[in-house]
Order: sequence, then C-alpha cells, then structure tokens
Amino acid sequence: MKFSAGKAVRKWAFWRWGRGQSGAAAMLAVLLLAATPAQAYLTAGRVPLPMPRPAEAPEVEQPTPADADKPAEPEKPAAEQRPAGPPPPSACRLALTDAIAIAPSVPDIKGPGACGGPDLVHLEAVILADKTRVPLKPGGTMRCAMATAVADWIRTDMAPLAASLGTRLVELDNFDSFDCRGRNRVAGAKLSEHGRANALDIRGLKFGNGQSLALTERDTPRASREQVLRSMCTRFSTVLGPGSDGYHEDHIHIDLAERRGNYKLCQWDVWDPLPPIAPLLPAERPADAPPRESAEPVAQTPPQPTPAEQPAAAAAVEPEVEVEQEAGEPRPAPVKRKAKAKPRKRRAEHPPFPIFR
Repeated sequence: MKFSAGKAVRKWAFWRWGRGQSGAAAMLAVLLLAATPAQAYLTAGRVPLPMPRPAEAPEVEQPTPADADKPAEPEKPAAEQRPAGPPPPSACRLALTDAIAIAPSVPDIKGPGACGGPDLVHLEAVILADKTRVPLKPGGTMRCAMATAVADWIRTDMAPLAASLGTRLVELDNFDSFDCRGRNRVAGAKLSEHGRANALDIRGLKFGNGQSLALTERDTPRASREQVLRSMCTRFSTVLGPGSDGYHEDHIHIDLAERRGNYKLCQWDVWDPLPPIAPLLPAERPADAPPRESAEPVAQTPPQPTPAEQPAAAAAVEPEVEVEQEAGEPRPAPVKRKAKAKPRKRRAEHPPFPIFR
C-alpha cells in the first residue's frame, strides 16, 4: 500500500495531538525551573540562624596549612586507649610459689628466630620441706614448667638421696640453661632446647659434709649415679650423658622436649672406675744400696755341637791328609772328584690313547 506523509496525517489524526502534547510538556518544565529559585528565596527567611558568638569566648586557633593537609584521625574506643598491662599469671606460675622455689618471673623472650618462649622464670633456689634453700649456682632462666620439674626432682629425689648418704643437699652445680644456639653448639644445626628455655645442664650435687656427687666421674660410687639416672629418666623427656653423642662427657643434659607419642630419650652410660695402671719405669735405686760390681769380660767360645749334630758335623768337614814327599819330587795335582749324578726320575708309562671311532 502506497501513501504519503500528508495522507498519513489525515488517516491517523493522533499525530497532531502528540505534537501538541510534547510542546505543552516542554513549556511546563520551563515554568517549574523558573519557580524553584523564587520558592527557595521565600522559604529562606524561615530557616533558624545560630546565636551570635559572645564577646568573652576564647579565640579559636586556626589550623596551619601543614595540619590542614593531614586527614583527621578517627577517635579510638576507650578500651583501646588504655595502656596494655602485663598478661595474667599462668596456672604454672600460680602453683610455683615461694614455698617451693625462689623463681621470679621474667618477661617473654621473642627471638632471634625461634629462640625464647613465654612464661619464663629465673630459678635461683629450691625450698625443701624443712625450709632449707638449695641454690642453683648460677641461677638459670627457663620456662615455668621446666623450673617446676627441676624443683620437684630436687625436693622428691635428690634430698632423700643426700639423707641416705648421711648428709644434706646444699647446692646444685648448674652448667648451662637458656642459650640461643643450635644443638651441641654446631653452626647451622637444629635449634637446641636450650634456645627454647626448656633445658638444663647439671654437673653435680654438693653436700653439707663438704663432699660432692660428680655425675660424670668414674670415681663416684656407681650406686649413687645409677639412682640419679633412674630419677632423671623418670621425670624428664631427654637425658644425655657420657656415651650418648660425645658432647655430654662432662655434664648431664635434661629437658622437657615434646615428641610424638610422649617418646623419651635416656642415654647415659654409668661407667665403672678405671683399673690401676702399673708404672712404666722401674723404681729408682735407693741411695743406701751397695755399689754394683763390674762383671769381667768372658771369652767367647764357639758353640759346641750337640750329640745329635756331631755325626753330621764330622761328615761335613773332611780332615786334610798330609802326604810325605821327597825333596825335589813334584807335588801331584789334586784329584777332582766328580759329583754323583742324581738319578733321573723315570716317567710313568701312560697307556696309548684309545682310538675313537
């Protein structure tokens, strides 16, 4: 079907209405925009204004350009503004009272690396049941759990051992405690339990009668050393002594290392005393000994053959026979004796080879 724009207007009359409506909408929008500033001006007089600043009010400091560039810091809650205090004491710290040991708390050690640890104390002395102090010389820094184990070991095992020997325990010889290092002081080795403040090295115990119990000396009674060995291996997870690895020949290492399945390591050879060694040189001649007589030289005689060797010696040596000869007679030439020919070995006759057909 063919038709022009004019025919379309006559056919669909609503086009005219549509064009008129769009013009009316545009006019209404212009009127609304013109009325908005006037309405804002009329309502501005009804907005309340602040009161004038009093004359006696202090002057407000104007921010400097440097402070104006900085962003405003948000206000922190009241809980965060309070200074952080020390953490509450642990259950171990509460149990390790002055009636058990003199062990003041030490701040936590963090680093370098994995060295240090939490809940540390400085064990200075152990208090026995009769209020007697057994000092550690020198004092050792260790974890509270390790200090508690050492105190219980001294109070329960070592004090009765000293009483069985007829004396009392007065001192513990401390060789090493906290030290941030590798195992056996080897460069690049795995961190030692000493670096975690979880170990103690002991050389011996000192008694009130002036004697001492050297744990690694062979001359120390074997029964006493074996009793100390059994008590250590029962209470601690690691016990290293002579014969373990060559690094603990002069002290005993104890720690509370945690292992899978609560595995314990107890390596300490309790050796017997060495046997007495005979002197290498003879004893010196006493001064009052009589002088030694010099022996006369004895003429050396050739050895005489034994009766069994006499026939063989006589056959080997033939006596020379002197033959008398007249003057001017020529001396006969010596007769050369022919050596007896050795009999030849007769070859065994072999049967003729069979003829294979």
